[in-house]
Amino acid sequence: MPRYYFDFRDGDNLSFDEEGLELSSIASVQEEAAKALADMARDAVRSSKYNGSESRRMSVEVRNEDGPVLQVKFTFEVARYLS
Repeated sequence: MPRYYFDFRDGDNLSFDEEGLELSSIASVQEEAAKALADMARDAVRSSKYNGSESRRMSVEVRNEDGPVLQVKFTFEVARYLS
């Protein structure tokens, strides 16, 4: 089975996956990337460091031994109307 590496981008910060996962299909790769990105976004919104005053760009960039395979992107912003 092919091994895929899921690199995480949060704004300008990029974290490389050194271990990867063995997955049987590109559909499985896309599902895994989407789940990982949803987890990242949930954690970011819950973080006390995020005040919602700027939009936030996040992505999971998937590669295999031959290079890039796919990218899942998400941009969000929290608008607070009450203090």
